[in-house]
Amino acid sequence: MGLGGPVPGRTGLRVLIATLSYFPLVYIPAAATLGRLDPAIEQSAASLGLGNWRVFFRVVLPQLRIAMTGGALLVSLHLLAEYGAFAMIRFDTFTTAIMVQYQSTFNGTAGNMLASVLVFFCLILLVVEVRGRGNARYARIGSGAQARALRLPLHAYQVPAQLSLLALTGLAFGLPVFFVLRWIIAGGPAIWAADEFAPALLTTLGYGLAGAVVTTAVAFPMAFLAVRHPSWFSKSLELSNYVTSSLPGIVVGLAFVTVSIRLVPGVYQTAGVLVAAYVLLFLPRALVTLRAGLSQAPKELDEAAQSLGKPPLLAFIRVTLRLTAPAAAGGAALVFLAIANELTATLLLSPNGTRTLATEFWSKSSEIDYAGAAPYALLMILLSAPMTYLLFQQSKKVAGQ
Repeated sequence: MGLGGPVPGRTGLRVLIATLSYFPLVYIPAAATLGRLDPAIEQSAASLGLGNWRVFFRVVLPQLRIAMTGGALLVSLHLLAEYGAFAMIRFDTFTTAIMVQYQSTFNGTAGNMLASVLVFFCLILLVVEVRGRGNARYARIGSGAQARALRLPLHAYQVPAQLSLLALTGLAFGLPVFFVLRWIIAGGPAIWAADEFAPALLTTLGYGLAGAVVTTAVAFPMAFLAVRHPSWFSKSLELSNYVTSSLPGIVVGLAFVTVSIRLVPGVYQTAGVLVAAYVLLFLPRALVTLRAGLSQAPKELDEAAQSLGKPPLLAFIRVTLRLTAPAAAGGAALVFLAIANELTATLLLSPNGTRTLATEFWSKSSEIDYAGAAPYALLMILLSAPMTYLLFQQSKKVAGQ
């Protein structure tokens, strides 16, 4: 939406933009959880005399508690650390103020003070999320009902529901695509003459895939400890990652610059350092989704497989890993999308000459060259949209094998 120029100073419009940008962080883990929800639970509740609405609020909604509270936490943390979108719509936040301090005056003291306020807010959000998560168990033993979930007619709500979904699709996808295409048409064929498109696309794809795989792999043992072996250590380890995620990318990037230059100069501005920064910044995206998936994978199934002679590792791979495949793929999709759009840490830590779609888009739009920035925005849309869809659909296929 930034390609349309500065946004007028209306808080409601800024909140709408933030909501449209971040609602997938709640939707994807909630949808993955709903995909594995046993329809027999709803059928049992209905047989006891509960109506459709009471079944939803008393049976279905509590099953989504972990996914929804975790997704809401992610949205809050990323809004605390968001820079690019807020800077483009001229909305002053702690993150934009930190960026100004480091860019204009390089005032590390003032920037660090503002960052400490973000950490304080993050701790408050973590306490709220832990309280909202509760200690209930959501895993089931057995395959559940051998039937598809019953589709209920919406009757009078059919038209409003469809119009709401259409409006959401139009605002979240149609409106940005409209502005991008408008600037592409205004720029004409000349804007496609630049030779940076292919390298920027391949670089974004490479870093996105590498970061998604590494982040998901790092998040899995943390989520496993938090769900299967809860303790003060596992909770502290999990919560520390959320604190890091609440920091702006420039703060994390500068920390990596300082450490790499002073301790390991040979790794400064290498791809490995950049991927490590991505892991720290976006680990909660994979962690929340994996935790929701593992909460529905009962440990008794692992124990049953081992009692039948399967080694522990093989039982883990064939049971737990298979059941959490949808959550892992959903988390990887979220991390990939975040990396594809990440700006500040990439500018600080990437090797010299590295160009991504996000950095090129920011460079062009900062020069008020919206026509030149539009192709990069279109490529980010074309890269991100099918990636999310394919990962999510593949995760459901894997879980159903």
